Amino acid sequence: MSKQNQSCMAEFILLGFSNFPELHEKIFGVFLVIYLVTLMGNAIIIAVIFLDHSLHIPMYLFLQNLSVVEVSFSAAIMPEMLVVLSTKKTTISFVGCFAQMYFILLFGGAECFLLGAMAYDRFAAICHPLTYPTIMNKSVLVKLVIFSWASGVMVATVQTTWVFSFPFCGPSEINHLFCETPPVLELVCADTFLFEIYAFTGTILIVMVPFLLILLSYIRILFAILKMPSRTGRQKAFSTCVSHLTSVTLFYGTANMTYLQPKASYSPETKKLMSLAYTLLTPLLNPLIYSLRNNEMKRALMKLWLRKVVLHTD
Repeated sequence: MSKQNQSCMAEFILLGFSNFPELHEKIFGVFLVIYLVTLMGNAIIIAVIFLDHSLHIPMYLFLQNLSVVEVSFSAAIMPEMLVVLSTKKTTISFVGCFAQMYFILLFGGAECFLLGAMAYDRFAAICHPLTYPTIMNKSVLVKLVIFSWASGVMVATVQTTWVFSFPFCGPSEINHLFCETPPVLELVCADTFLFEIYAFTGTILIVMVPFLLILLSYIRILFAILKMPSRTGRQKAFSTCVSHLTSVTLFYGTANMTYLQPKASYSPETKKLMSLAYTLLTPLLNPLIYSLRNNEMKRALMKLWLRKVVLHTD
């Protein structure tokens, strides 16, 4: 196999669904609809929370940041994927591949910590209701949001720079739908042992630490709810957690299907399909989860609709 270093490799070839060219038009149509609905749904949540001052509380400000992550995550992946499906252009430039991997890692890392921060917010609100305004004050909120985004930036910067510092082997075919770390790493012509140790450690810190925070928070929340004397109080407390729990299950469940399964368990085509679970389904379903299961969001949506569309008032 001939060797090329990264300075000579101008572009990569995304194989995508090249084994099923007859399905490209149908797949393109489905992906385009999903992408547009994802953008619209998350944009509505961002706008509603921005415009309705009654929602300017930690729970919804975290949700607003989560929707920004989902929109950005989709924008980092879907446009290039749609181009590949709709034209004969199956290449992505070296810089484009670097940027795509960088933003996938950035927004993925930020989402992990935002979900953890949202769990901590629910824990503080339910387990310590009297001191909640002090525990989750504006300063704490800002610090948690900044930490979530900064963590994503740090992970993306270190990991992407390290991957693209390796020499690559030709042919430059990435057997995937987009520039994700594992398929790009398969083209490397160097010893990646240290990187793999780092990647494993990073996965534990970035994925498992927030997950453990979420798990511990909800264990405490469960005990607190069970101790409530009022059935109505228990139902109200639990209802504020359902949307977040659904998002956590969706995000970590689909990510687990992709990253924590043995490498030899699935064919490359099956892995591509599984990767769509967290790149398409999570950003698509989160707005539905939070708007349909949350009474305050539904009231805010209706109020905004009446004010802006029906009554045409500011």
